[in-house]
Amino acid sequence: MIRAAFALFLAVLAAPAHAIDIQEVTSPNGIKAWLVEDHSIPFTALKLDFQGGASLDAPDHRGAINMMTATLEEGAGKLGSTEYARALEDLGAKVNFDVSDDTLGVSMQALTENRDETADLLALALAQPRFEDRAMERVRAQIQAIIRSEANDPQSIAAKEMARQAWGDHPYGSSVNGTADSIAALTRKDLVAAKNRVLARDRVVIGAAGDITAQELGELVDRILGGLPEKGTAALPAQAELQLTGGVTTIDWDSPQTVVSFAGPGLPIDDPDYFAAYVANHILGGGGFSSRLMEEIREKRGLTYGIGTGLATGIYGQTWQGGMAGSNATTGQAIDLIRQEWDRMAKDGVSDQELADAKTYLTGEYPLRFDGNGKIASILSGMQLVGFPVDYVNTRNDKVEAVTAADVQRVSQRLLHSDGLRFVLVGRPEGIEATESAQID
Repeated sequence: MIRAAFALFLAVLAAPAHAIDIQEVTSPNGIKAWLVEDHSIPFTALKLDFQGGASLDAPDHRGAINMMTATLEEGAGKLGSTEYARALEDLGAKVNFDVSDDTLGVSMQALTENRDETADLLALALAQPRFEDRAMERVRAQIQAIIRSEANDPQSIAAKEMARQAWGDHPYGSSVNGTADSIAALTRKDLVAAKNRVLARDRVVIGAAGDITAQELGELVDRILGGLPEKGTAALPAQAELQLTGGVTTIDWDSPQTVVSFAGPGLPIDDPDYFAAYVANHILGGGGFSSRLMEEIREKRGLTYGIGTGLATGIYGQTWQGGMAGSNATTGQAIDLIRQEWDRMAKDGVSDQELADAKTYLTGEYPLRFDGNGKIASILSGMQLVGFPVDYVNTRNDKVEAVTAADVQRVSQRLLHSDGLRFVLVGRPEGIEATESAQID
């Protein structure tokens, strides 16, 4: 869940090499969308994000929205699963559905000449999914296979335990997939109810890019969403309260290596210190081989193949987190070094050279993220999800350049405290005393 959210916000933070003209569009029925118009090729990409995502699961039906989302493309209206897929294929179009704890995402890509027909197929899937027994059982089996696989994957085990400790009973604290038992119990009625909880016109944000005018986009949006209700049957989720405490949790796993997950408090993307934290994270652990943690733990001591950190900036809760894997025998040493680097950043800040190098990278690599209409449409919808202004992509680099060494030290002193870090270790680590243990579900 957090990884998915993190990827979304990395994309949102992208900045183009030149100014991008984003038009604010309102459809005839009052639905808003953002558009980057480009008529160089006869192709349009559309991204719709329904706020709330899998966090809108009914409390006793965890996994229902995920299963419903995966079944949307399994036939709609009079078209069975195979007929629906063939209709899209005949148009040379793509329609995809995905879900995280923050959003239910829908993407559409089509040639201009087939755009309206593709929109009609998408509208059908959103408003009249069939949820046939055969399709449901196929999707249910796929989800159950994922659940079994994750139960035997140390990284998934660590991530789930960290989420549980961080967010407790909030949906962030459990997997969007649900459990084997909760998925086994879902019926067609449950999927219909799940659809009605999340798919509604009042909670959608839309980004579009390509060969389409503002007027055409407004009409297209109404064509796609006209069959949905105005309001969903579930209120948007409350903000999650971070429950992490410092310490070490071990989960016994018969392996010569230990998977290490660690996390502490983060901050929302609209926090005044966000860009200072973003730069600090790059220097601390987000900058690959140039980061301090990689230098100290891999390059100098060879304790891991790789270690990284990231600001996991979910809409309803945030952490500053990281992970690595290494030999059981040296896990204790690696954790000591992580704690030392966490505190060193807060105590000593960063050098002028580190700051300059981070800014050069963070402002220079982003044009690559604007290399296609599909990516641009996703960035536009993501900007709206987090409340960025329409000119954000053209001012983002200025915000990075404005970060000073004093800003980095201030936010580090605010958030980076090693005694507040929670470590979850899956393996048989040596050289460290656990404060608690956990069992694999």
